Amino acid sequence: MRTVLVTGTGGAGRTTVAAATALAAAREGQRTLLLTADSDGTPEVLLGIGTPWAVPGRSADRLPWSVPAELAPGLWAARVVTDEWFRGELTALQDRGHGLLDLLGATPLDGEELTALPGVEAIALLRALRAAQTAPPGTGWDVLVVDMPPAPDTVALLALPEQLRRYLRRLLPAERQAARALRPMLAQLAGVPMPAQKLYETAERWERELAAVQGVIESEATTVRLVVEPGPLADRALRTARAGLALHGCRVEAVIANRLLPTGTSDPWLAALSGQQQDALKELYEQWAPAVPVHELPHLGRDPHGLGEPRPAEPHPSEPHSADSHSAEPHSAEPHSGDGSRRAPADLADLAGAVGAPAARPDRPAPDPWTVEDRLAEDGVLLWRLPLPGADRDGLSLVRRGDELIVTVAPFHRVLPLPSALRRCTVSGAGLRDGWLQVRFTPDPDLWPKRL
Repeated sequence: MRTVLVTGTGGAGRTTVAAATALAAAREGQRTLLLTADSDGTPEVLLGIGTPWAVPGRSADRLPWSVPAELAPGLWAARVVTDEWFRGELTALQDRGHGLLDLLGATPLDGEELTALPGVEAIALLRALRAAQTAPPGTGWDVLVVDMPPAPDTVALLALPEQLRRYLRRLLPAERQAARALRPMLAQLAGVPMPAQKLYETAERWERELAAVQGVIESEATTVRLVVEPGPLADRALRTARAGLALHGCRVEAVIANRLLPTGTSDPWLAALSGQQQDALKELYEQWAPAVPVHELPHLGRDPHGLGEPRPAEPHPSEPHSADSHSAEPHSAEPHSGDGSRRAPADLADLAGAVGAPAARPDRPAPDPWTVEDRLAEDGVLLWRLPLPGADRDGLSLVRRGDELIVTVAPFHRVLPLPSALRRCTVSGAGLRDGWLQVRFTPDPDLWPKRL
């Protein structure tokens, strides 16, 4: 199943682009699920749904989303229901540990008094991302489009499974489980399950779930669409988001330049805003294209409402932008009618045609961020190359800690385990060039194999 994560700068129209992407995929004959964590009713208004999605009751598998609603042929939508899922999970956890709770004299919490804690939204969204992949063949979806939080929160969320797995390995290392064979006997003697036994069983279950979610995030079938409203303030935020996604190996499939104002207007106020947008749009093409396509979406002049019907393509007054050339007078983002008069564009139908559907399979594999280049013969070093487009030297730092390298890019950091060959080396330098972090390692004579 193809998974498309839609994120971007705050207020750039992520939900609109996610809905348009899902609609485009459905109209190409792919069974598509649009998943959103937005709880303020915006998706219902955008998609033209009269009432909010129903919240499901508890079920055996406790799926963290509402019952998917079919909006159009091949298109379903669902919302992550954090409160319901949290209550179900915590109640089930209490049921599994009732013996220990009785031993401690604890009073279980009722489901009605439970409310989701801060940060649980991220866990629920990750659980939903995993659950969508486990539908039986023939009954699931071909494409999953996820309306993600703003880019900084999305990067932190995508890094969470790997970080939690590392914490579990440090706090409950596998070698300490060697005495587990004794715990059932001790439990029989005490008459209640031993806390350590339950602790390790819970940790093992969490490890399996986190590994599965991390597998979805790192899959070649998972890509990211970045949404931005072009402007000087958005450029730096987009660069930071790009570096953070690259740090965690997430591949950006497309950049969506949203809410482009019309050009060629005689209104000086509108012309100044449009010119500012066009300058930022040119920068986008120079930074991303042609490796990553840039799609342009017009400002509708109003909030989108309903799926609408696609309108026939009409002649455009000028050619689209490209990475190689940028006209002095960019084209108008506002659609025209055949007689030259202005008209209001259709809603998601026209936007779906402009944003395009994700390919059934990614057009290129995800990059390997850990490439070791052997330069021992020439320079006496091993070079570890990590792609970090968008990073700058001021926000970059490296720390060697044992067999790990901690890389910090602006507000994001990742702990990378060193390949076995590099563990026998010392760090002799690093540099950032053309979007690549290159770390130089010199073999440690005391650890490096000696030639006979």
